[in-house]
This record gives sequence, C-alpha cells and structure tokens, in this order.
Amino acid sequence: MKNKTKVEKKPLCLKFVLKKKPLKMRCASFYIPKQSKLKLKPLGEDAHFVSCDEQTIGVADGVSGWDKSGIDSGIYARSLIFNYANAINDKLLLKIIDPKTIIREAFSKNSNLEGSSTICVVTHNNGMLRCANIGDSGFLLFREGKLIYKSPTQQKRFNCPFQLGNHKGSDGPECAVEMELGVKEGDVVVMGSDGLLDNLFDWEIQDIIKTELKLDDHDDKYNNKYKDLAFAIAEAAYYRSLDKYGVSPYAIASAKVGKKHKGGKIDDISVLVGHIVCNWDISSSASSS
Repeated sequence: MKNKTKVEKKPLCLKFVLKKKPLKMRCASFYIPKQSKLKLKPLGEDAHFVSCDEQTIGVADGVSGWDKSGIDSGIYARSLIFNYANAINDKLLLKIIDPKTIIREAFSKNSNLEGSSTICVVTHNNGMLRCANIGDSGFLLFREGKLIYKSPTQQKRFNCPFQLGNHKGSDGPECAVEMELGVKEGDVVVMGSDGLLDNLFDWEIQDIIKTELKLDDHDDKYNNKYKDLAFAIAEAAYYRSLDKYGVSPYAIASAKVGKKHKGGKIDDISVLVGHIVCNWDISSSASSS
C-alpha cells in the first residue's frame, strides 16, 4: 500500500496597501428660507448646490428689491444655479473647471428671466481652490481653527450688491472677482449668502467649527458631521437674525453709513461647508504564506 503524501495548505494572506491620492473636499449644506407673512415665497430667494463628485459648491441670492415690481428674484437665482450645475456636468472631462467661465454660460441661459442675483462659487482640484464671486455672498477659509482668508464683497452702496441680471442697472459676469487659494488637509471652507454673513461675525463661525468639527480628526467615516456643521452655523445665524437687540455685522455696517439698526437681519440663510481631507485608496493583494 502506497503512502499518501499530505499536502499542507498554507493560509491565504491578504495584504492591504493604502495609497494616498490627491486631496478631496467633503461638502454639505443647510438652508433656512426667510419666513414670509403671506407665504408667497416658501422657497425663499436663495439657491445653492453642492457636489462632492464635482468638488464644487455655489450659492446665489436673489435680490429682494424686485418685490416692489412683483417679481420673485428667487426664480432667477434658482435658474442661475440650475444652469451652473448643468454647465459643470458638460465639462467633467476638463481637468480644471474655471468658475467665471461657467458663470458666464449660466448667465447667458438666464436671458429671458426678470430679476437679479448675486453668485459665489468655489471649486476644488488637487489642493487648489478656484473661486468667483459677484455681490455680497462669499466664503471664509479656516486653517487649524483660525480664519486665514475671507472673500471680498462687492457693493455699489450700502445694502446694494453687484448682481447678475438683464436690466439696465445690473452687472455681467465680467465683474466677477476671481481668486485662487492653496489648501491643506484639515482646512475648512464656509460659504454663505448675506443672511449668514450679515448675522454672524467671523470669530463666531470659527468657534462653531471648533465645537462641531475636530480639526485633528481625519476619520472620514462620519459623513453627517459636515451636515451637522452646516446646520449649527445656519442655526446660530437664524437666532441672531431674530434678535432685535444684539450686535451683528449688519448693525455695525448700518451705523457706519448713518443708519440705525439694532440686532440681526432677517433674511434667507444659506450655509455651505467644505472640509479638505486626505483621499485614500485601499488596494489589496493576495498571497500565501
């Protein structure tokens, strides 16, 4: 009888390799429309979009002065943002998206609408932010818990921002202020309409970020933390807007031009956040040992 040789099976060993890819921006938003007594504008006059896939966030704020003419500028703002999002989809094959060029395309498709709107857009690509802004919406960039940049606002006079539109007193895409900023892992972008920026001071937004988002926490599993951050900032701005006696950026700006205003400013409040994180790719290989 022949002896059978036993073949020992070696355990299969899986090896995982973490490959560091370019930085990415995790995004989220929260919107609180202004409450209308007549409830004629349940959507408010702000519009925004967030796309983690396209690494882009943007906000448009319809100018409320059109109310006197019976025009809802929120429709203009929503159409502008819709056009912008579609234009980005058409250019996904491009390595770098130019915000001002896309604003120009979005604006050209709004030629049949009345009303006007501000717009602010930020796109991220491999550690670089490219931004374009028209009017008094804007964004702030925080690094290691401190504000390092705030986009400039464009106003013709107090409470009258530059604005895209088709009427005689409006402005065109060529007025956009363009910016390019390098970012690092852990940086936080906070974008908002003037409903945010008129009600909260920069240091207040900074404190909320410290509370809601641990800047040394690079665990990207908890995606809701970005939504929670946007909500916390929007909520703080909302309660300040209802405060008739507190101090706000809008009240201080009013005093500088000789206007009396106490407390916050009731308005639509759009908050968008972007967190720059490391983009890891996990690859595996099998071997026997």
